[in-house]
Order: sequence, then C-alpha cells, then structure tokens
Amino acid sequence: MTTTSVMAVSLPRVSARVRILLWLLVVMAVALGAVAVTVRSILQRDVDHRTSQLLTQETGEFANFVPQGVDPDTGGRFDDPDRLLRVYLQRQYADPDEELLGLTGPPGAEPAVIRQRRDLPGHTALWQDGAALTRIHASERSFGTLQRAQGELRWAKVAIGPAGGGRPGAFVVAFHPERERAVADKTFWTLLSLSGVALLMTTGIGWAVAGRILAPVRLVRTTAAELTEQDLTRRIPVAGRDDIAALAETFNGMLDRLERAFAAQRVFVDDAGHELRTPITIVRGHLELMGDDPADREETVRLVTDELDRMSRIVEDLLLLAGAERPDFVRPEPVQVAELTADVFVKVRTLGERDWVLDGVADLEVRLDPQRMTQAMVQLAQNAVQHTVPGQRIRIGSRAEDGRVELYVADHGPGIPAEDAEVIFERFRRGTSRRGARTSGAGLGLAIVKAIAEGHHGRVELRRTEGGGATFVLILETDS
Repeated sequence: MTTTSVMAVSLPRVSARVRILLWLLVVMAVALGAVAVTVRSILQRDVDHRTSQLLTQETGEFANFVPQGVDPDTGGRFDDPDRLLRVYLQRQYADPDEELLGLTGPPGAEPAVIRQRRDLPGHTALWQDGAALTRIHASERSFGTLQRAQGELRWAKVAIGPAGGGRPGAFVVAFHPERERAVADKTFWTLLSLSGVALLMTTGIGWAVAGRILAPVRLVRTTAAELTEQDLTRRIPVAGRDDIAALAETFNGMLDRLERAFAAQRVFVDDAGHELRTPITIVRGHLELMGDDPADREETVRLVTDELDRMSRIVEDLLLLAGAERPDFVRPEPVQVAELTADVFVKVRTLGERDWVLDGVADLEVRLDPQRMTQAMVQLAQNAVQHTVPGQRIRIGSRAEDGRVELYVADHGPGIPAEDAEVIFERFRRGTSRRGARTSGAGLGLAIVKAIAEGHHGRVELRRTEGGGATFVLILETDS
C-alpha cells in the first residue's frame, strides 16, 4: 500500500504597500507605454501623410507645366521631352530627402537620367540605381513604393509622350522617408527612456507615500499583535482627518470598549466568585458535619436549601445584569406615569408592614419599559423595607420637572453614610456599614436598578429624606 503525502506550500505574504506600488507601476507602465506607442504611430502616420502630399504636389505642378511651359530659347511650346525635363528641373528646388529626375527612353530598357546637380546626404540616390529606375520607368502606375537594401523609397511619376518622333520620357519624384522615420523612432525611444525614469521616480515616491499612508495600518497591526488580556492600554496616535485616521480612531474606540469590558469582566468574575464561594462553603460544611439525628438532618436540609435559594437569586441577578448590555434589554413604549406609579404602589404594599404612602403622581406620558421600570421601583421598595422597621413610613411617588420625570422611593430609616453613596450602586457592594437589620442580599439590587435606569438613558440618584432616611430617585428624560 502506497501512501502519498502532499506538502502544502505556503506562498510568501505580500504586503499591502508592495501590492499598491506594483499596481501603480503596472498602470503607469501601461499608460506611458501606450502614450509612447501612440506618439510613434502619429509621427509615422504624419511622415506618410506629408510624403503623399509632397509627391502629389510635385507631380501636379509638373503636370500643369507640361501644357503651359514655354521654351526660353524658342519662345514656343516644348516639342522635346528631354528639353522639357531639363528646363523644368533647372527651375525646381528639391527638399533634402527628395529627388526630382527626368527619364527618357523606351519603357523596359534602362532609361537616360536627367537630374539636378545635388547629392542626398546619407542616402544612396535613386539615379545611381539603374534597376530601380528601370522598374519605375516601366511601371504603369503613377505612385509606388520600393523596398531597397538602402531603405524604403516612395515615388511618383508623370509620363510624357514622344513628340516629333523623339523618345518618350517621364518626370519622377522620389522621396526617402528613412530620416524622418528615424526622427519618429528617436522620439519614441526618448519617450520610453523618460517613461523609465518616471517609473523609477514613481517607485521611490510611491514607496514613501504608501509607507506614510499605511503607517497607521501597520501600527494597528503591530498594536493588535502586542495586545494581551493583561495589557489593553496601548493606543494609536491619530493624525489627520482621512480614512486612515478614522480607522485609527475606530480601533482606539474598540480598544477602549475592550479594556472596559475586560476590566468589568475581571471585577465581575472576582466578585461573583467571592460571593458564590460563601454559600458553597456553608453548604459543604453543613453536609460534612451532618449527623444521623433526624432533627439535625432536618435543620441541615433547611440551612442548605436556604443557601441554595440565595445562590439561585444571585445567579438570576447576574444573568439579568449580563442581559443589561443587550440592545433589547429595555423595550420602550408610551406609558402613563400616573398609572405606572399607582400600579407600583399597589404591588409594593405587600412587601412589609410599613406606613405606605402614595406621595404624588406625574400626569404625563413617557416612553419607557413598564416592566423594567416596575422591577426597579419594586427593588427600591424592597430595599426600603429591609432597612426600616414595621410602622415606619415609605413614600412612593413620581413628579415632572425641568423636562424630565422622576420616580422615587423615600424611607425614614437610618439613611446611608456619605462615604457609601458612591459605591452602593456597584455590583456586590453594600457599603462600609449596613443600615438597619442584617439582610441576605448579594449587593446586586441597586446595581440592577442602575442598569435599568441607564437602559432608559437615565440615571438613579441617592438623596437625603427630609427628617432622616434615604430617597432613591429614577430620573428619565421626557423624550427618552
């Protein structure tokens, strides 16, 4: 049995900086190459166009001269093609790459050449190429192109019929476009060279600019790689107002939220572990010491059940506080505050034998979650019952003032020391001293009230009750 193992080949990772630069260079190279090729094509086409114009112009001028020309010796019309060509050529000035020739003789044989007294720089003149002259003279076409070893040759001719038994002739215009084509090619290579220099400069500038633009991104990556659960304090410096700066701000905001979440999680876990450890220890201790006596067993079961109930309440409160972070923790709807206050008053009267008073109601409609708000008010009333004695007054009420509505529970118990006012709304915190009798709470009630208030974009405040005691006030904006 043969086993074939396939090894995964990991390709090297290409950074965003390199990818950006490569794309930039590819686009620029294509654009600059297209520009150079287009310029060369335009220049070559211009050479062809000007050559055609020149050939047409020269042959047109000669064709007009034939019927209208006057022999300076006789004062009459030309009757000899040889004399006509000589006189005409004496009066013409050819361009540097142009040849004006006269050919006489029968077609098919090498013709006699009448030419101007000038040499072409850098070219092998047509009048020296007998084979080419023979082909042109014998051709029935008026325009043509010859590909010679010396280069391309564009030509045009006007045939002249024999007069008085003389030899036939032809006027030939020959143009050598190699020099002008070389100028176009030189321009093309010059553009390519400049494009290469531009690409090199773009490489350097693009590398530096891409580095500056992507520096915050690299810093985000480096910072994210260095972050640990124990150290979330690093932040990215923000400079500018572009998308990269917005990315850095968003990342810093995420780190702020993570730091707060981890800090709250650590505190929450520590406090929950500490709070749950006590009933577990009590349950375990009683179970380990439980004897065979039925009365002892009954008492142990009662104590264990009580501690398990307390643990259940703690877990339920913890789940409620964990749910306070969800967006659907509160579900606001239009609620009549007066009706809500009256309903709460009726419900809390069964919590204990106290002097319950409906202190006042606010007659307005506010958007809030009636179930959560009732839960908060009942929790405050329960807290007041735990810290007062039978017969003491507890007032329930609501009022509207300064664009907000306040729902409150006021008791006339021992009150809360000033040093405890800042900590009683924290989880598992009951203050440095208890007011009133010992309770079995885990210190989560007021934390739940605070979470409900903040879920309504409001707050909860502790105030002194006139005559002694504590007043807890839920403050909500009327447009919340």
